[in-house]
Amino acid sequence: MVINKKKFSFAALLLSLSLVFVTAGCGSNNSNTQSSDKTNTGGSNAKSEGKLNIEVSFYPMYEFTKNVAGDLADVHTLVPGSVEPHDWEPTPQDIASIEKADVIVYNGAGMEGWIDQVLAGSGNDKLVKVEASKGIEVMDSAEEEEHDHEHAADEEEHDHDHGGLDPHVWLSPVQAIKEVRNIEAGLVQAAPAHKDEFKKNADAYVAKLEQLDQDFKDTFNNAKRKDFITQHAAFGYLARDYGLEQVAIAGLSPEQEPSASKMAEIVKFAKEHNTKTIFFETLVSSKVAETVANEIGAKSAVLNPIEGLTEEDKAKNLDYIALMRQNLEALKQALNE
Repeated sequence: MVINKKKFSFAALLLSLSLVFVTAGCGSNNSNTQSSDKTNTGGSNAKSEGKLNIEVSFYPMYEFTKNVAGDLADVHTLVPGSVEPHDWEPTPQDIASIEKADVIVYNGAGMEGWIDQVLAGSGNDKLVKVEASKGIEVMDSAEEEEHDHEHAADEEEHDHDHGGLDPHVWLSPVQAIKEVRNIEAGLVQAAPAHKDEFKKNADAYVAKLEQLDQDFKDTFNNAKRKDFITQHAAFGYLARDYGLEQVAIAGLSPEQEPSASKMAEIVKFAKEHNTKTIFFETLVSSKVAETVANEIGAKSAVLNPIEGLTEEDKAKNLDYIALMRQNLEALKQALNE
């Protein structure tokens, strides 16, 4: 699967937007109902009196932003929770929502391939733009695949998909803390009168992330092994920050199909290292991971990239920290088998 980054035609978008506004009624506060599957947003994107109206790209940005904003903002997620965000592109309704927002929060590092063109075409001069990964040492696809089993054709594919960047910074608690602080700074810029409240909220959430970080350190410092095999190369930051080695079957694109030679290399590595667990992820097919697991007599298990919440996640009231603790437990078991 190649991530779709087709060019936007802003003339066409503006025409579409004009039709949206005519249909909805200019100046109305009607809710954006383009998707009933928007995750954890509280529903409508109509602005509440006295609150910031914040649009965020996908689930981790919602979680971080909501914890910083508290009751001082209405936070709405653009990418529905059941949709793989690598594939998603905004509709005219989504762009209209961004136009009406006070703040837009996005991950950056190549995750939202549509963001630059949408923001460049925005007529909202007061919109505060928060790139959560700003200032973070972003890895590229070559760094992520330090195992060095990748073929040139695969590397070319990765570069095409993400411009050579690995956007999955939120999957390391160390980097998540930095993203929360960037979001705090953006909300202070948008509503400086609430600086103290934003700091208090951010401090409380960062304290939870710091405990999560410490638990990751304690767990992996004592692990019997340091390497793990995963279907999707989403865990490069986690591996880098905690002294682990991610061995990815495919690349940065969640549904990328590995070559036959790549599969053979992974199977050989798994046998040589007595790997007993092959990880796959939520929201995409587990076929590739299960093929490798069956070949070597291993089991398959979930390592969640936390790009969205499944219906099961929502039913259990799980959030980013709870899902990261599930990842921690899954890795703990695999690294001590």
